[in-house]
Amino acid sequence: MRKFARLSLRGLTPQLILLVVLPLAGLLLAVTFGGVALHRRAMREMVGERDRRAVQAAANTLAEQLDHRLKAVQGLALQDSNKSDAASLERVLAGYTFLQSDFDGGLAFFSPTGERLAANGDDSLWKALAPDIESVLEQASQSTEESPKKQTGLSPATFPAGHPLFLAWARNPSSSLVAVGVFSPDRMIASTFANSDEGEQSGGNLFVVDQQGQVLYQSGTILDPGLLRSHLGVTEALAGGSGATYLGRDQEHVVAYSTVPQSGWALVMEEPWESVSSPMLRLTEYAPLILLPVLAISLLAVWFGTRRIIQPLLLLQTRAARLGWGDYAAIEQPVGGISEICQLQDELAHLAHKLQAAQQGLRDYIGAMTAGQEDERRRLARELHDDTLQALIGLNQRAQLLGMRLEQASKNCEIPPLIAQDVSALQSLVESTIGNLRRLTRALRPIYLEDLGLTTALEMLAQEMSRPDLRIEFVLKGHLPRLEGQVELAVYRMAQEALSNVARHSKARRAWLSVTTNSETAQIVIRDDGQGFAVPESPAAFAPGGHFGLLGLHERAEMIGATLQIQSRPDQGTQISIGLPVSRRVTLN
Repeated sequence: MRKFARLSLRGLTPQLILLVVLPLAGLLLAVTFGGVALHRRAMREMVGERDRRAVQAAANTLAEQLDHRLKAVQGLALQDSNKSDAASLERVLAGYTFLQSDFDGGLAFFSPTGERLAANGDDSLWKALAPDIESVLEQASQSTEESPKKQTGLSPATFPAGHPLFLAWARNPSSSLVAVGVFSPDRMIASTFANSDEGEQSGGNLFVVDQQGQVLYQSGTILDPGLLRSHLGVTEALAGGSGATYLGRDQEHVVAYSTVPQSGWALVMEEPWESVSSPMLRLTEYAPLILLPVLAISLLAVWFGTRRIIQPLLLLQTRAARLGWGDYAAIEQPVGGISEICQLQDELAHLAHKLQAAQQGLRDYIGAMTAGQEDERRRLARELHDDTLQALIGLNQRAQLLGMRLEQASKNCEIPPLIAQDVSALQSLVESTIGNLRRLTRALRPIYLEDLGLTTALEMLAQEMSRPDLRIEFVLKGHLPRLEGQVELAVYRMAQEALSNVARHSKARRAWLSVTTNSETAQIVIRDDGQGFAVPESPAAFAPGGHFGLLGLHERAEMIGATLQIQSRPDQGTQISIGLPVSRRVTLN
């Protein structure tokens, strides 16, 4: 009998998992991670657009700063066209001290021939910039009044220490004087971005590269200038483009770039896009965590279904299966679960009571039939013993006397020898018939059982049913007291039927009939080494399977209140155990 049903796809738990939990989890995974992917894509594009606009605004601001310096130098050059002597120019410079913050390297006037007429700032710096000044004067000499746009310009210069500098110059068309202002682009850029360092604040980089590939400014993580010149976006910005792209590193970075008007510089800003999103937006990335409570709820539902539905149903199935073996009390023990299962158990218990009453009536009927059969057997055995057997014994005695007389007469040659032989054969036939009739009467009425008790009767049964190809051993452990006559007769018939099945069906070579007793119980076990069989799960399956003898054993066991266990497997023999209480008188149900 199975204790629990096998797990199959038709069970509630697999169907809950396959039809509810897995589809719901898959849908949530698709929606959640799909939403996260769309969110990340939208966030990346939003940050890219934000950075692109910020870089363009910063580039325009730098262009305004450069334009401001060019116009300041141009205003200085046009301050007084008639003042070309050094003293006058020194006074002009003294009046433009407010430009010192814009031109940290100083201001100067140069003649077309390259003579420095007036200057402020570090004299050594002007001497170091002499080659760059010559280049500026050459560019200024090429400008004309018809090309006013060429009256001003920006020229890069490199300080000997490697510090980048730029020269802003303007030419006075009337006097041909050239005003030159020197400034550090990194300071200008730093002051411009002092209040808007997005890249540095967000963990990114911000840098400016001029047309010659010289790094004018960088903030954030300091990188090698060679890496910055080849950085993504630099080439595009130097070519006059602007936009935003993405760079994959440990985390994805947004790279925004733009050209600075007036100078052609490349302004590039790089930052991880996740760092610029607001905490509320980043919070949406934890949306997959919603799967945890959903999964917990799903598992809780499965646990509830298993604990409150499946387990009670399996337990109810197990106890319902025990009804077939006559255990009607098991179905009344609570199995728990939901109210529908409790109602089902109540209905099964009600049906079990009806079945028990019906089986009790059938058992009484079978008991009456069995008692009638036993009475008829005793009557038939008594008649055969008292009438037929006695007549055969008398016939055998007369045959013996006739044989003796014929033998005496044959010695006197009065009777042929063949007649004496026929009489001897008749005597042997009568003796054989007497033996068979005695075995028949013992089978109909076990005289050892009534006179000597169950133990001796079982021992004689084992001896009588043994044969050359089937050895039956009797084993006794303990002392079995006398029981009620009907109980002893039922146990004897059960052992007789079991040994008969061994002899007819098991193809066994050896069998054992053992009686084991203690102070409370007696155990009668019939075991063989035969071919065995598959034991049905319920006694109701004995009859369809042709096991009518086993069905009779079960019925007799129920009649006397004994326990019956049948254990067998194909090719592993069979064992039948009968348990009886001996501490009290056993009566028929």
